[in-house]
Amino acid sequence: MQSTFDPDQVFSALADATRRDIVRRAIDAEEGVAELATHYPMSFAAVQKHVAILERAGLVSKQRSGRRKVVRTNLEGLRMARRLLDQYEELWRGRIDRMTALVNEYTREKIR
Repeated sequence: MQSTFDPDQVFSALADATRRDIVRRAIDAEEGVAELATHYPMSFAAVQKHVAILERAGLVSKQRSGRRKVVRTNLEGLRMARRLLDQYEELWRGRIDRMTALVNEYTREKIR
């Protein structure tokens, strides 16, 4: 798992529907990589690659539990992604509010 938040790596990992589903399943349950692989129409090796990408992005971790490697979601990784999205939302809401104010001011001046 990575030690610093890399938004490009995180959002690139989350851009794939299978990886988003793996993150979701890893929150809800404690499935191993082999169990996760049964949910998708792809090989075990392909699912392993998806999990590895999510691990490098800091979104999941694997922990050995007996003979299984259990995949767990790193909630802090998701929280950091959410915080970044919240910052972008705040930025764009502020810009939209300023544009709305300018349009309203322009409209009021045109009516006079």
